[in-house]
Amino acid sequence: MSNKHTILSALKQSALDQHAMPAMDVVANNDDLVGQFNASLNTVAGTLHSEGGLAALQQAVDELIQQNMQVISLLDGIKGNRQVPETAHDLADIDYAVIPGDLGVAENGAIWVNQPSHRVTPFICENLILALAKDNIVANMHQAVKQVALQPGELGLFIAGPSKTADIEQALVVGAHGACSLNVYLY
Repeated sequence: MSNKHTILSALKQSALDQHAMPAMDVVANNDDLVGQFNASLNTVAGTLHSEGGLAALQQAVDELIQQNMQVISLLDGIKGNRQVPETAHDLADIDYAVIPGDLGVAENGAIWVNQPSHRVTPFICENLILALAKDNIVANMHQAVKQVALQPGELGLFIAGPSKTADIEQALVVGAHGACSLNVYLY
């Protein structure tokens, strides 16, 4: 028997018995989910736009285009000035990416994004814009994880604010590893 098999056999024999996960009954605060979501989003350096819906989003995108910004939109009905490229390498100069959000979480400002096209899009753009239906906000992560699902090969993730780190000299740096800003438009 090889060393690898000897070690794995020993680990298997010393493994603890399986125990059922404890029941977690968390009472959700469903009062003013949009207000809770806004407060949480602010704490993670995101900005909520709750008035005007998709028309306000398209107006904001049009203003960005007038400022010569490169805007890509993966959201049906919102038109940027760049097409979705064949390869992710062609996203390197994108200033703003508009992506649909599937589910918002009021307790922490996180938004579930099921990203079917280029996986790098929310991370490589300078600024991220997410569009989220008002009815798709839940109170907490306990409710959220019950509603999200992925098909094999899909990427899904919770995005909570722009990229940030605080490990350099105890100073918060926004945009260190990805998008420098996050704007969320409710519709």
